[in-house]
Amino acid sequence: MSGEPRGPVLLTGASGFVGAAVTRQLLRAGYEVRALVRHPREFQPPAGVTPCPGDITELASVVAAARGCEFVIHCAADYRLSLLPSDASRMIAVNVGGAANVLAAARLAGARRVVHCSTVGTLRFLRSGRVCTELDAAPSPATLAGPYKRSKWAAERLVLGQAPKGLEVVVVQPSTPVGSGDRRPTPTGQTIRDFLQGRIPAVVDTGLNLVAVEAVARGHVLALERGVAGRCYILGDRNLTLRQLLTQVAEIAGVAPPRWRVPLGLAFAAAISSEAQGRLRGRPASISLTSVRMAAHPMYVDSGRARRELGWEVGDLDLALLQAVRELGPATGGRAA
Repeated sequence: MSGEPRGPVLLTGASGFVGAAVTRQLLRAGYEVRALVRHPREFQPPAGVTPCPGDITELASVVAAARGCEFVIHCAADYRLSLLPSDASRMIAVNVGGAANVLAAARLAGARRVVHCSTVGTLRFLRSGRVCTELDAAPSPATLAGPYKRSKWAAERLVLGQAPKGLEVVVVQPSTPVGSGDRRPTPTGQTIRDFLQGRIPAVVDTGLNLVAVEAVARGHVLALERGVAGRCYILGDRNLTLRQLLTQVAEIAGVAPPRWRVPLGLAFAAAISSEAQGRLRGRPASISLTSVRMAAHPMYVDSGRARRELGWEVGDLDLALLQAVRELGPATGGRAA
């Protein structure tokens, strides 16, 4: 893709954690932004952003918002690890059906390129904790833990395999973003909050890759400008064990680090019990079986392709984690050490 991109960019998910950061990065790069939002009255856009009412599950609204846009960045998603069985169909409608609608709308609106925000969760991680690249895509959704990963895998395959002729599609696969603005919060943000509130006294032996949310956002813009059509780009920074992550969180907050280890078998038993109680009470489990299944396979990744082909840089992860801890921790300053 040569030359400077032209015209407004339609962004879905602008009110979310990653989407809000993508908005900031697009504006810094000089783009005009249209934000597809379900509740325009509750959305306070910065200067340079035009809110467009709509929902990715309603094709007509996406088409209307995309009209006149040369580029689309699709960040909207239902990102939950703990949910009731009845919520799974909604997640599929949003994550898979929404991706199909964005593709269709981009074609009907005459857009040239779509950047689809996926996740490293679509990769095939092993118990050994090997470091994965874009070449390690899971062969089928059956190998993935939980509705979220499976729906994102299906959406990613759909985007890469069914993009209309003449429409360039680039996929970005963020690892675990942290930073300022995780207000809802994401599952990772909730883990940090739960630890700071004393609800995680022990950890399982697992690992993940952490990345600053602003770096992830810059990766979206670079994929728009420089990404090779039909290619995936992992956006990840530092591989850490869960104990290492929470120890760093503890150091920032001035609280005691996790002291005990929970065997995976015991974690599975606790999750099964929590899921059963959640169904009886009609609310998501406090310990989800999906989270424990994910913990059995450390999620370590390498972002070499994004660095080489996009010129992507990882940013300041330590600052991002500091911001996250300050915003997610209790107002009193955290637990007592």
